[in-house]
Amino acid sequence: MPDGLQNKIIFQQVAELLQNARQQVLRTVNSTMTITYFEIGRIIVEEEQRGKERAEYGKKLLKSLSKELTKEFGKGFSLVSLENIRKFYLTYSNSESLTRILQIQKTQSLTEEFKSKKTQSVTAQFNRIDYETLASFFKLTFTHYVFLMRIDDEKERRFYKIESEKYNWSVRELKRQYDSALYTRLALSRDKEGVLKLSEKGQIIEKPKDLIKDPYILEFLGLPELHQYSESQLEQEIINKLEHFLLELGHGFTFVARQERITFDDKHFKIDLVFYNRILRCFVLIDLKIGELKHQDLGQMQMYVNYYDREMRLEDENKTIGIVLCQNKSEAVVKYTLPENNEQIFASKYKTVLPSVEVLKELLECK
Repeated sequence: MPDGLQNKIIFQQVAELLQNARQQVLRTVNSTMTITYFEIGRIIVEEEQRGKERAEYGKKLLKSLSKELTKEFGKGFSLVSLENIRKFYLTYSNSESLTRILQIQKTQSLTEEFKSKKTQSVTAQFNRIDYETLASFFKLTFTHYVFLMRIDDEKERRFYKIESEKYNWSVRELKRQYDSALYTRLALSRDKEGVLKLSEKGQIIEKPKDLIKDPYILEFLGLPELHQYSESQLEQEIINKLEHFLLELGHGFTFVARQERITFDDKHFKIDLVFYNRILRCFVLIDLKIGELKHQDLGQMQMYVNYYDREMRLEDENKTIGIVLCQNKSEAVVKYTLPENNEQIFASKYKTVLPSVEVLKELLECK
């Protein structure tokens, strides 16, 4: 092997190690600071509770603390920052998940302590357990939590926390997913048990229906809601913003093709977009429709899905999924066009502007 190539390989290996180390250090720093803010919040709240006039005393305490901390440590301890830190503790100290985990670990710790007859104090043991538990619970940056605290509903807040951790969302992506009402849109297609599962485990994909959102939010395309555009223009804008579209589709999607041509009986047909989902191990076909959904659109998608299942799908792959994206649809048309046991063909609306979260939540409450 030439020396130049060998040196390049060595450089890449060393560079990868350093990059991984930097990321690990950053994660450790973020975790440590988040836990520190949680503890600062605890101290503030406990001190406030000792004040006779809590509201007035608490306000004076934060102002004084802000002044002294800024003098000693510099920026980062404004009155607003300390109010966020206080709120952070109040929000998550009452979290069912954290409380349950802490209680279980402390009980296990006591049992092990008595069995082994260690000399380490119970308080020291608790402090160690608490830190380890907090580190495993607070995996995001404090900026993430500042945003999450704006979400009043604990189930919804827990969902976005889980999804941010699982898929390494930046604060910007978290905000975008929240603004597009991801939780509410997923909840609309689930029963009460499914909604509870969403809040406890995030989005779990086990069957085709778990992939589906209704509506899909395509505000990143920059197309006005009432603007006249063709299906080909819509498709081109999606291709131009493919990364954003993949994020909106959800977990495990890989782009395969656009305008995929299939031919039989000397007739040619084109499928707008073809994807593959690695989680369900199946092809996902998407057809774009401007305006109202027609029953012929569903019939055409059924043909595409049948073709892929019989001609393209491998034996160890699952059945193909077809999604017709339309601006509007009649639930009755969908219901009576598709078979009752349908698990492959879906029709979903798309929106090119962010929806009103309030409207979506009203729909959820009416389920």
